[in-house]
Amino acid sequence: MEFRDRLGQRLVRCIIGLAVFAVGISMQMNANIGAPPWDVFHQGVAKQTGISVGRIIVLTGFVLLFFWIPLRQRPGLGTILNALEIGLVADIALAVIPEPTNIFIRVAMALVGIVVVAIGSGLYIGSALGPGPRDGLMTGLAQHGIPIRVGRTVIEVTVLIVGFVLGGQVGVATVAFAFGVGPLVHFFLPRLAISSGSARP
Repeated sequence: MEFRDRLGQRLVRCIIGLAVFAVGISMQMNANIGAPPWDVFHQGVAKQTGISVGRIIVLTGFVLLFFWIPLRQRPGLGTILNALEIGLVADIALAVIPEPTNIFIRVAMALVGIVVVAIGSGLYIGSALGPGPRDGLMTGLAQHGIPIRVGRTVIEVTVLIVGFVLGGQVGVATVAFAFGVGPLVHFFLPRLAISSGSARP
């Protein structure tokens, strides 16, 4: 019973965190001064295919899971939720969140969006239910001798370039996200994570 209670708490936290994360990236995309690197890719593919950004996020997540197989990574419940929920919520949020014309409001919205992404990351990572498809790809490469900082940089620069070529939006907020989200997640994660005692399987 105790385990089920802990699992329920972790599951709720994961679901809330993923929704918050999706709202954060949607805020940055609708600010129209540059999307996060992966979302530049999602925007570019969406532009070329006519499929919504949210559906592209979902499709990309599940395609990346196939790359986990040779890396011998095992998805958790949080991995599947990540692949599904972020894209579904993003489609709703992108339709609801306004696209301001005032540059100061756009800058503020993008910056707040980065903080919201970090809070969402702290909640869903802190639930300890498994990494997202993109993070698991990087940790899998790390287990095969490629440092996370190298793997993450190569992957994110690659998707950024491909997304830009396909028509995704690169701007100052893209740079702000790249440099700001890591320290912010580092700040929020220990404050939002379930303690190891309560998150133990």
